[in-house]
Amino acid sequence: MLPAMAEKPSIAMVGPGRLGKAIALELRRAGYSISEIVSRDTAASKRKARELARKLDGQASTSASACLNADLVWFCVPDREIAAASHQLASAIVWKKKIAFHSSGALASDELKALRRRGASVASVHPLMTFVSRSIPSLQDVPFAVEGDAAAVRAARRIVRNLGGEAFIIRKQHKAAYHAWGAFTSPLLVATLVTGERLARAAGLSAVEARKKMLPIVRQTIANYEALGPTGAFSGPIVRGDTETVRKHLQVLKKVPQARDAYLALARAAVRYLPVRNRARLEKALEP
Repeated sequence: MLPAMAEKPSIAMVGPGRLGKAIALELRRAGYSISEIVSRDTAASKRKARELARKLDGQASTSASACLNADLVWFCVPDREIAAASHQLASAIVWKKKIAFHSSGALASDELKALRRRGASVASVHPLMTFVSRSIPSLQDVPFAVEGDAAAVRAARRIVRNLGGEAFIIRKQHKAAYHAWGAFTSPLLVATLVTGERLARAAGLSAVEARKKMLPIVRQTIANYEALGPTGAFSGPIVRGDTETVRKHLQVLKKVPQARDAYLALARAAVRYLPVRNRARLEKALEP
């Protein structure tokens, strides 16, 4: 069993990309010391590490030169690289009494088993938030899915609380389903909106015009969903059971086949999961 760790342990970040940068900056804001930013041995990755380390008053290193003298090492690398990165660093230091996190939403803490075997307590700690270039989101009120060894989970809960987030336990066998759920909350939501942009062309608008004109209804829909739940936020011809309008939609959507496929899938989900009128007629209208 690991001894009690400091209230705010020193942290080394492995990976200076969008996720690593955002988490490191928020950790610093919350009063944590970021001692080291570890990058790949490429010019671009080393440049990002140096720039981030300067902001955090830490040092930049590569996997070949990493000191890793922090209490906690946080891996923020792509999913496919987590196991390899941890294996590469496993023999670099003594891992006993240390904690290691990775932030994959889909993969379990077992990706860090090379460090666990050397005495570290490990966990997966994934923020349910979107991280893109030129945007550093606040982690206030953000849910973090946490799974792993007891000592690492305790540390994760404390760190998430200090970040202003909300930690909850996810079982390792549920990680893929959790991550797929997350896909619907942001990337597939963006895919829905960009599909709408394509369809707007059939209505004579450019993508830029469509984007500008869509934002008020998108914002109000999210506000309604938050305040009223899915049933209260659901509107349009499907909830009214207006099969004639739905058929007209499907006819014009033949011009944009991918949009038609998306419409059919989401409309069928709406008929199944939400209260609608004329359910049987709608199901017939939405048949392949």
